[in-house]
Amino acid sequence: MKQIIEKHPVAIRWFHWLNFPLLAIMIWSGLLIYWAHDVYRIGWADQTLLHFFPDSFYKALKIPFRLAEGMSLHFVGMWLFLLNGFLYVLYTIFSGEWRYLLPNKHSFREAWQVTLYDLGISKIHPPKRKFNGAQQIAYTAVILMGIGSVLTGWAIYKPIQLRWLCSLLGGYASARWLHFALTMGYVLFFIIHLIQVIRAGWNKFQAMITGFEIKQTAK
Repeated sequence: MKQIIEKHPVAIRWFHWLNFPLLAIMIWSGLLIYWAHDVYRIGWADQTLLHFFPDSFYKALKIPFRLAEGMSLHFVGMWLFLLNGFLYVLYTIFSGEWRYLLPNKHSFREAWQVTLYDLGISKIHPPKRKFNGAQQIAYTAVILMGIGSVLTGWAIYKPIQLRWLCSLLGGYASARWLHFALTMGYVLFFIIHLIQVIRAGWNKFQAMITGFEIKQTAK
């Protein structure tokens, strides 16, 4: 026997799916801008382990010499990204959805349990509810990252007019590095999120489209 369980309100689904192309536009246009001054690397002194990004990466994606296009796309996308995130936060506050999303005192212990289970180290199944501790921490962190991206983005967009913000973030170079690090964080989040969606299966994915899950119950 099948039971239909409501999972995600329609507004949450719209915000989620709108955010996907908006974030993609921001990352893509950010790459077009970053190409013009790609200074970041992983290494020490004169030794470089990883350079963001090699010339072959830029050439493969046809990124070089598209700075103006990247800036115009980034500045338009920024406002849409901000608006979508702002409305999402407002909705979660006034609808009460924040109760499912905000981490509590058990979330970090639960997140550790989820991590061990996903890595196949533990057989203890994570608690089954709307969002487990790992999801609460991850989804709340993404909101904070979004706020951080907007603030660091403004600081490097208007470093003179918003010099107080730029100074608060440690100066232009620091704000730019933080902006870049947050973008790398989104890419990492997206990869982990995609893996988790595949692991969770079609029923969970369907819930983010239709709003409900189908649960098999005993007759």
